[in-house]
Amino acid sequence: MFGDFFYMPKSDRKIILSAVLLIGVAVGIIFFAGGGKTVAPATIGQADTTVLAMSAEMYEAPMADVSAERFTFDPNTADSASLKRLGLTSWQIRNLYKYREMGGVFSRKEDFARLYGLTVKQYRELEPYIVIGADYRPAATLFADRRTEHRDTTFTPRYPVKLAEGETIDLATADTTLLQRVPGIGPYFARRIVDYGRRLGGYISLSQLDEIEDFPQEALSFFTLEEGVAPVEKLHVNSLSLNELKRHPYLNFYQARAIVDYRRQNGPIADISELHLLSDFDDADIDRLRPYVSY
Repeated sequence: MFGDFFYMPKSDRKIILSAVLLIGVAVGIIFFAGGGKTVAPATIGQADTTVLAMSAEMYEAPMADVSAERFTFDPNTADSASLKRLGLTSWQIRNLYKYREMGGVFSRKEDFARLYGLTVKQYRELEPYIVIGADYRPAATLFADRRTEHRDTTFTPRYPVKLAEGETIDLATADTTLLQRVPGIGPYFARRIVDYGRRLGGYISLSQLDEIEDFPQEALSFFTLEEGVAPVEKLHVNSLSLNELKRHPYLNFYQARAIVDYRRQNGPIADISELHLLSDFDDADIDRLRPYVSY
């Protein structure tokens, strides 16, 4: 009965025997390959020091070395030995070198803070010692330095000194700088006064300033103008085109077209009074246009 219980077919016995042999061979190979020695725990701490060193370097914490030195340095030119003395890790130094090899430049102290892996603590400790060489600063500072060297140290008011009560300026000759000395006149109205006078061909009366939209009335008392004395640029009504005529502030498109049509139908205009024949002109239009017309 006992033999019957452990009885196996011949084929099963062969399979089991083969498996046992294979296991024995594998154990023998492992035993002989290891020289029959067991690796002690102490040996593991001493084995493969190269790999362990590489691993330590890869995971080296970016913390300042307690023995780090402090001295001025330019991150654009500092060598690896100097950077190591400052407390940078090996991989931080490699990152800096790669940045420089790719054409990167530290033009300001703050640029050094972008070094990959640099901590806030490291940057704050090193910032007082960073010195950027003149060759690596932005080129624009070169001209800024020159302006500073030749800058006039005399006091220059930020705003123009305004005219006192009773003081005046000549409207016919004043430029934008002088106009800004008038109380109530700033850069905006100064430009508009000059531009309107250019379009007119010159001012012939102070009342023409009222034709500028929103002109400050309190400023009129600071202007003088000798009427009839200031030179005026005239309009050649018999030779100017429609577009040229309508650029004058005293002529609109329809009036300019009426003049051109009148010339075509009746010949050259001999006197401004002929414009009375045109429905687009009234007496006031002709009177204010008269000083600016030539034939």
